[in-house]
Amino acid sequence: MKASKFFFKTYKEIPKEAQTPSHILMHRAGMIQKLASGIYNYLPLALRSLKKIEKIIREELDKRGCQEVLMPAVQPAELWEESGRWKYYGHELLRFKDRKNSDYCFGPTHEEVITDMARKILSSYKQLPINLYQIQTKFRDEIRPRFGLMRGREFIMKDAYSFDINEEEAKKSYKLMYEAYSAIFNRMNLKFKPVDAATGAIGGDMSHEFQVLAETGEDEILSCNKCSYCANIEKAVSGNELKKADSSKKKELSEVSTPNVKTIDELSAFFKTDPSRLIKTIIYLVDDNPVLALLRGNEEANEAKIQAFLGANSIIHADDAAIKSITGAEVGFAGPVKLNQKVTIIADSHIYEDTDYVCGANKTDYHFTGFDPERDFTPSHIADITFAKEGNKCPKCDGILEKYRGIEVGQVFYLGTKYSSLMNCTFLDNDGKAQIAVMGCYGVGVSRTMAAAIEQNHDEHGIIWPAAIAPFEVAVIPIQLNNEIVVETSEKIYKNLTATGIDVFMDDRNERPGFKFNDADLIGFPVQIICGSKLIENGKVEVKIRKTGEKREIDIENIVTATKELLLSL
Repeated sequence: MKASKFFFKTYKEIPKEAQTPSHILMHRAGMIQKLASGIYNYLPLALRSLKKIEKIIREELDKRGCQEVLMPAVQPAELWEESGRWKYYGHELLRFKDRKNSDYCFGPTHEEVITDMARKILSSYKQLPINLYQIQTKFRDEIRPRFGLMRGREFIMKDAYSFDINEEEAKKSYKLMYEAYSAIFNRMNLKFKPVDAATGAIGGDMSHEFQVLAETGEDEILSCNKCSYCANIEKAVSGNELKKADSSKKKELSEVSTPNVKTIDELSAFFKTDPSRLIKTIIYLVDDNPVLALLRGNEEANEAKIQAFLGANSIIHADDAAIKSITGAEVGFAGPVKLNQKVTIIADSHIYEDTDYVCGANKTDYHFTGFDPERDFTPSHIADITFAKEGNKCPKCDGILEKYRGIEVGQVFYLGTKYSSLMNCTFLDNDGKAQIAVMGCYGVGVSRTMAAAIEQNHDEHGIIWPAAIAPFEVAVIPIQLNNEIVVETSEKIYKNLTATGIDVFMDDRNERPGFKFNDADLIGFPVQIICGSKLIENGKVEVKIRKTGEKREIDIENIVTATKELLLSL
């Protein structure tokens, strides 16, 4: 493709809302245009990269026997009501009515639709296993879309779904897709880690995220410095041993007046004690049922762990009215003792390491001192509901957990029968008995992967594309368009490289050399072939490797072979 015919424009200015390198650089390189909040046009440069990502995905999935389908973006509410998610999915689900007043949504994911598709065709165990996938535009109505394609509302995603005869076979399908994902991101030459992950709104009881490592990543990952243990912060657990409370420190439970003292900081100052000596009581509505979570004041509640432990579809903070109804007190004075009504209480296991805590008295302007978890209440559950931390011991070996930042680009889920049982997706086994299909779910954020690649691969000049997913692998840059030999040589190189299947961009614009060089670095062409009269007279051209900045003089007659070798290393 020649620049004079290519639909693109580069920019110096940065959009006000752009904060991350990928958002800034994709705008400046003329790859995306904002249409509305969290919704973007993909221009030719971006689309070329997206198509290469899709091609790698298709090749790796097809190699493993997956079959491509395409499902509607618009989905009827009836299917979501069958699975129970119409009620629980949350405000990210874009719901609307058609002219007949029927309820629909714009699909953020397709578990219900694929299960409906499968149940209409599956009848015998002989048809299984089966793995169906699609690449399609999806929509999640994010409350705060940001970071360009990293957290947009509309996005391109590959989602796949496996159906198997039993759990054992389903876990084989899961492993196969795990291997496929590793191959996909290796082919893109991205640095990534597969990490143990929470299942969230999708459900299921086993999941791994594929995280592209980048300093700007939204996700925090804890990884052992000795073994293979690696988990998202939402799922990570500490291997530190729990201590036993010192019974000699026990005191009587006493009610203390604490007028308008509500927060952990205020209580810590009032009682002149460390936040770890306070009990934090957080009230949630879990699937619309009230749940009290108890933890130390210096810890943060891990809502993903709470949701997973209770096997819930949704978890939200209770509002002020619900809190007062449960505790009989204003917000800020909740505790586990003398509640106004019976509720589920889940206590973090670490609170049992000590005694003589301060906790809310369920009475406005009052707290208890001397609270002892073993003596003063009986929890419904005791569990790990806080976040593991960097420096904690690994739960699998004697290693130490280290912290990384990552960008989730893919996730694999073992769903079991979560959807197939609710939606009656069955088959007849070898004995003619009806069995429920066992499912897995596997997603790759196609547009997000493109952005993540830029987050991981850029410098102060622009994008540094891995060659496998670059919009163009090579840029041919003639720097003297008024010189006939330069133009002829550039044209010859351009045609010869293109004839071998290499994606080549020739910057034939009548612009000064510095302008072209800056654009080439901004867009991030992996190999840049600079054609100038002095070198051409000696039968050579200059080749710049974008990743390293290295420049080489290469004989024109060897340029095709040399370029191919360079691209294989990038």
